Amino acid sequence: MENRKKLLVAGILTLIAAGIGFAVRGGLLEIWSAQYGFTMTELGQITGGGLVGFGAVILFAGFLIDTIGYKRLMLIALVCHIVSAAMLFAATPVFNASGKEAVYALLYWSMFIFAIGNGICEGVINPLTADLFPEAKTHYLNILHSGWPAGLVIGGLIVFAKGVVAWEILMATFLVPVAIYGFIIAFETFPKTAAEQGATSYSGMIQKLIGPFFLILLVAHACVGYVELGTDSWINKITASILSSATLGTALFIYTSLLMTVLRFFAGPIVHRISSLGLLLASALIGALGLYLISTGTNVFFMFFAATVYAVGKTFLWPTMLGVLGERYPQSATIGMAIMGCVGMLSAGALGGPGIGYKQDYFASNQLQNVAPETFSRVKAPNENQFLFFPPITGIDGSAAAMLGDNGAAIESEREIAGEDWSTDKFEEPRKQYEWWQANKEFADVDAEPVSEATLYGSRMALRVTALVPLTMAVLYLILLTAFKKPEHIDEEVVEETEAIGAV
Repeated sequence: MENRKKLLVAGILTLIAAGIGFAVRGGLLEIWSAQYGFTMTELGQITGGGLVGFGAVILFAGFLIDTIGYKRLMLIALVCHIVSAAMLFAATPVFNASGKEAVYALLYWSMFIFAIGNGICEGVINPLTADLFPEAKTHYLNILHSGWPAGLVIGGLIVFAKGVVAWEILMATFLVPVAIYGFIIAFETFPKTAAEQGATSYSGMIQKLIGPFFLILLVAHACVGYVELGTDSWINKITASILSSATLGTALFIYTSLLMTVLRFFAGPIVHRISSLGLLLASALIGALGLYLISTGTNVFFMFFAATVYAVGKTFLWPTMLGVLGERYPQSATIGMAIMGCVGMLSAGALGGPGIGYKQDYFASNQLQNVAPETFSRVKAPNENQFLFFPPITGIDGSAAAMLGDNGAAIESEREIAGEDWSTDKFEEPRKQYEWWQANKEFADVDAEPVSEATLYGSRMALRVTALVPLTMAVLYLILLTAFKKPEHIDEEVVEETEAIGAV
């Protein structure tokens, strides 16, 4: 198609919008924890809700493409993105009027609707790109997915304005690329799918997928979702904790995202040399090493080195997995990519985000109970959290930890600004936080350090345990490389570096 590069740009913009929303949300976790009193597990559930919605809709959209069409689905995604942004502006009034549980629900569903829009886009743009560029699927899928880290870079830069600009406005900045991709899709023609052309049917596509290769690929992609997106939900906050600087944590996040954006333009030449599965095996091993190194970091220079290793490891995982499927099952790409995207996002949302949050709560609370049990009794959250079949735990209350960190400056300031309105229902939850501070500020000098150390310990251990996931992926890729022969119809992709740079 003559307009295939315009459609590719529209696809990249959808991922830029998703990346901005994801990065800004990650940079706001500290604010949400302090302002609304969320535990790490609750924050993980909010971020996970965004990814769960993403995954469920990718599958749904994949089965609707041949019925509704690429264009109509993209217009539905546009509406979802706008509705999600509108909900964000109600968060603080809802919290002041109805409390923590109400704002938790609002943020969760706002992220969920945002993810529905992202999921529809992901369900459309992957098979669309494979159709538009059949001669170099893996290469152009990597170029397409350069939009994701590019969005992370932009979102990371936007996060620097937190504390100066209202977080609701920062979160809504993803609407800029949304408006641009909406303009493009409104006036462009989209190609027909293989099913619309009569080349295959739903049953035929599914029958071609059934087999051990695809099943192993699904398990591996679930691990990709967990280790890439699940970890990215937390990495900004965790590195900021390790470096004792939110600014450095954000800078590190921007750097790794920029590195990923550039590297994804060179997937074609790499695949030509070592094959798609070879690239995945190397990436998994490098990613595991990177996570472990980050968990041991103590200074800025080492952390930048460790983050570089991690970024190189995770750069090619998601799009190259889609490329492997497109190579193996070219006529089943619409359904196959939808199933893979669904599994990856559901794993990231239901397991990665909450799981890493649970691990932080688990290690941090156990550490604090062992070192300073009296401190733990003062700062523990009012509710227990549970993840899957693991035992319930009581984490550290986020607002209590924040008040210890700034010696109550923020809540004291809010009390002064509220004035006579402080006793109204509007400030019910902030009043509870203020009452806690008044009752416990005499212990602040004793409690601040062990709480900070326990939180840092929890962050390090969570990453160290997560490093086991890419090691599992490496085993799965090795099985795929050694146990399955490459089908005869697959040709290696040859893409010159100059074409890679000028592709978009």
